[in-house]
Amino acid sequence: MNILLLDSEPVTRATLREALEREGYLVTIAGDLGEAVDRVTEMRPHLLIVRPYINSMPGRMAAEYLRTRRHGLPVLIVGGFIDDGRIQVKNEIDDFYSFPKPFTREDLIAKVKDVLETVQKKP
Repeated sequence: MNILLLDSEPVTRATLREALEREGYLVTIAGDLGEAVDRVTEMRPHLLIVRPYINSMPGRMAAEYLRTRRHGLPVLIVGGFIDDGRIQVKNEIDDFYSFPKPFTREDLIAKVKDVLETVQKKP
């Protein structure tokens, strides 16, 4: 499975990449939206992982833009707050998932697996 990791923080990017690659995921990183646009077209990822803000832009807005290049791309916003139940259900219908901090590597891997399995089961 290919994962595009959009994160402007080099240390966080490296930590998340290492954890995901240890689990066998192919991870491509992008430090900003422009770089992510190039990557999303080249690699056709199965999942986009993004922070709540990328260079002062809301992560969801960046993700929505990337989805114009790769329709149906599931998104995991890492470090985002958990919305109330109604918003969370609507987000998951649209394949936008959030995962709050703090978390362990094991928690992250479990969430990524859960999101990918959920998306694969959808008609």
